[in-house]
Amino acid sequence: MKLLTRDRFDEMLCLLHDDGYLTLGPTVRDGAVVPREITTTDELPIGWRDEHEPGHYRLLPSDTPDLFGCVLTAQPWKAQLFPPERTLFSVTRKNGKLAFTASPPDTTRRALVGVRPCELRAIEVQDAILRDGPYADDEYTSRRAGTFAVVVNCTRAASTCFCTSQSSGPRAKAGYDLALTELLADGPHRFTVEAGSPAGEALLERLVLGDATGADREAVETGCAHAAAQITRRLKSAGLPEALKANHEHPRWNEVAARCLNCGNCTQVCPTCFCVAVEDQPDLAGIEATRSRRWDSCFNPAHSYVAGGVIRNNTRSRYRQWLTHKLATWHDQFGHSGCVGCGRCIAWCPVGIDIIEEANAIRQKA
Repeated sequence: MKLLTRDRFDEMLCLLHDDGYLTLGPTVRDGAVVPREITTTDELPIGWRDEHEPGHYRLLPSDTPDLFGCVLTAQPWKAQLFPPERTLFSVTRKNGKLAFTASPPDTTRRALVGVRPCELRAIEVQDAILRDGPYADDEYTSRRAGTFAVVVNCTRAASTCFCTSQSSGPRAKAGYDLALTELLADGPHRFTVEAGSPAGEALLERLVLGDATGADREAVETGCAHAAAQITRRLKSAGLPEALKANHEHPRWNEVAARCLNCGNCTQVCPTCFCVAVEDQPDLAGIEATRSRRWDSCFNPAHSYVAGGVIRNNTRSRYRQWLTHKLATWHDQFGHSGCVGCGRCIAWCPVGIDIIEEANAIRQKA
């Protein structure tokens, strides 16, 4: 474990930039924290705190100097690896013939600075599907190969967090290139740094950092334990997949459907959802056309359109599909849960539907 002082953080960003990485980090845009390109620490959300409640998100001023005082970005980091929209190919008609041109994968190298442990776990979940699965996505695979992940361990939790239930936080265990923990108390503003890959070790060697002290190590443990103690939401996973799959006609589905707006916010902010739709867009002259892929949602009625009809034709069936897949049948497909406990779906639901409350209600009254 090494020690990086606050005044040398920009040096780390410069090294990543010199290595050809597009450096991305949390920034404040339009009243929310979102991942965007950064070149210096001045662009990080210094002096802000994020507030999360069911159906509620706010940025509030803070007088503390932390670089990563905000717990979560409003948008998931998955957009950097699995873009919301992508042109798959274009086609041109000339002299009665069609010429197809495939869109090459994006090979930009990206350094994701400030990823939280739950988001890092979400990237691992998507790796299993979009990179390592039987139907690998070339765009995701290309972007993921050029990714350098700088995770920041959590010393503060939002009220909607439940990563401890999903074993995805508040401290990262693996999958990162560098893991930082921001420390403010009992000394100067500093970060402990741990390498988790050869690329991370190489960067640390170039930074030439001193070793963290025993007090610094203890501060890391204390800070992460403090974040864990702040997490009061609990998703009881034992027996949950079986309970959800065995209760398709549970009256609770009707109760939540009466509140759900079918807006799809939960799927758009979820860091693991990967449903897409494909669209063809011809020009008016019939000379050129493109085929594009964009994020879709299982709350969109057209998403279940098959053989001339919509399979899930009401809110009840669509919410049941989303919750059951995320917490139950995802285990059958991929061997683990599709939820990492970030709590975004709770905060960004306009009516404050709580995934934990709904899942626990199904099991308790099964």
